[in-house]
Order: sequence, then C-alpha cells, then structure tokens
Amino acid sequence: MFPLISAIVLRRLLLAIPTLLLLSLVVFVVLRMLPVDPLVLLLPASATAADAAVLREQLGFDKPVPQQFLIWLWQAFNGNLGTSINFRQPVAHLMLSSLPATLELTLAGLLLALVISVPGGVLAYALYQRRRETAADLAVASMQSIPSFLWSLLLILTFGVLWPVLPFSGRVGVGVALPDITGFAVIDLLLVGRFDAWLTALSHLLLPALALALGFAPLVIRVLRSSLIDAASEPYVEAARLRGLSETRIVWRHMLKNAALPTVTMIGVQFGFLFGGALLVEMIFGFPGVGNLMVQAVRGNDLPLIQGIALIFCVLMLAITVIVDVLYAVLNPRLRTP
Repeated sequence: MFPLISAIVLRRLLLAIPTLLLLSLVVFVVLRMLPVDPLVLLLPASATAADAAVLREQLGFDKPVPQQFLIWLWQAFNGNLGTSINFRQPVAHLMLSSLPATLELTLAGLLLALVISVPGGVLAYALYQRRRETAADLAVASMQSIPSFLWSLLLILTFGVLWPVLPFSGRVGVGVALPDITGFAVIDLLLVGRFDAWLTALSHLLLPALALALGFAPLVIRVLRSSLIDAASEPYVEAARLRGLSETRIVWRHMLKNAALPTVTMIGVQFGFLFGGALLVEMIFGFPGVGNLMVQAVRGNDLPLIQGIALIFCVLMLAITVIVDVLYAVLNPRLRTP
C-alpha cells in the first residue's frame, strides 16, 4: 500500500510543477494585459506624472512583463508572493490570515453535504423503480436547481429573520477574540477550552456551511444512486442475497464501499466548484475569508493579491487531486494488485 501511495504522490507532485508554472504565467500575463492601472488608488489626486513614474519604478511595474514574471516567480519560490497594493501587507500574510476561514467553511460544507447526500443517495436507490421514485427525483432536481447563493438568502430569511435562531453575519459573536493557533476557529477555541465561544463560532458557521451543502449534496446523491444501481447487478450482491442477508445490510456493508469510488472521484473534481461557491457565500454572510479578500483585491486592482489568490487556489486544487487519488487507491483493491 505505502509504495503505491508514494508513487501516486510523487507522480502528482511532478505534474504539479509545470501546472503551477503554466497557470502562474497565464494569470500574470492576463492581469498585466487588463486595461487598469493599479497605481490609481495609491497616488493622491495632486500626484504628477513624475510621481507616478517613481512609484511605478518602486513597484517594478516599469519593467517588461517577462522580467516582472521572472522576478515574481523567484520571489514566490522563496515564499514571497509580493506586497498587496491596497493593504500594504505581504500577500502571503493576508492569505494565511484569510485562507483558514475559507477552508473551515468549505470543509464544514462538504461534511454537511455528505451527511445529507449519503443517506439521500441510499434512499434514492431504495426508491428506484418504485412509485415514489418520481417524487424523489423531483426533490433532488429542485435542490440542484437552487445555487448556493440563493440557498444563502433563503436560509438567512428563514433562520435569521423570520425565525431568528441562528446568526448570519461574521465568524464569531461580538467581543469574542479568536486565539491564533491554527486559524480554524472551531479547533482553536476547543484547544483553549473556551466552549461558550466555540458554540458561538459553530452557530455562525452553520448557515453558510448549510448553504454550501444544499447546493452540493444533490450532485452526490445522483452519482451515489447511479453507482448503487450499477453495483446491484454485481455477482457479490447476488451471492449476498442468496446467503440471506438483508437488503439494508447488503447496501450499507457491501455495496456502499464499491459505490463510493465514483462518488469520491466526483467530489474531488467538484471540490473546486465548492471552494468557488464558498467565496460567494462568504460575501453574503460577511464571513472573513478569501472571498471577501478577493473582492477587495479586484475592486482595488490589487494585482499582486489577485495573483497570490490564483496561485493558492491552484495549489489547493492540486492537493485535493492528490488526496482523491490516494483515497481511490485505498478504496479500490484492484489498484493494489501487482
């Protein structure tokens, strides 16, 4: 098992190098071709052309684009993603401050999506070719037709306004200071033993995570149901039925493990969309993550920060690909056969 996993990780890491270089180059060139001047917000209204030229030289924008890219690439290789034009802070510091909140929201959304979709997929399979199958398909299709941002508005209206039982703005309650340990609020507050503040952070996380989950779960339900239908005709399922095992035990103990393979692959492929949806959900709920940071970067033509966000997003997607490949190898015994 370990040699297989090592080979997968090594192969993915080797492929990641040209992928990161290519994406960095594309994003860098596209940003420099945009008809915007990042110096507009930095210069006062009384600034002269000479002042703009001096500032442009200080920031390196006066050099040819290939030279700018090589300088940025070398700095990024050494852990320096540049300095944000708007915030006047290192991009790496801003990303490290915001990324844990987005990851926490995305992972919570994924967890809730699995809690909803795994029983939902099994239920949809149980209703296959039965009278209630149409009602189940209609319910899943209805969920799938509502995007995460609309789920966000519906949840805010329901649980924040009409029935105000959950907070819908911010990451924690007013006056709660987050300890600086991992950046994940629900973990850090548990580590320092502040359980009241932990409940506050959890309640603030619930609605945005649920909005993400409700937009993502229908995809998992559909794939899991189709995989279970395919698995139902496999010989090992027929053998289990001949042994007298109950249908519930066959599904949960035997079929679900094999049906999980395409589901895991789909989740890995769609995780990028889930992460992208989290950026929009963050803005609606005022969640202080990468989404809000990205909006401020775009509004301020903050090219170094936009470049850094794009690079971190690519790294995350490559890491997710590695994790999915490793999970696939663990779950699929045929890949472990020499």
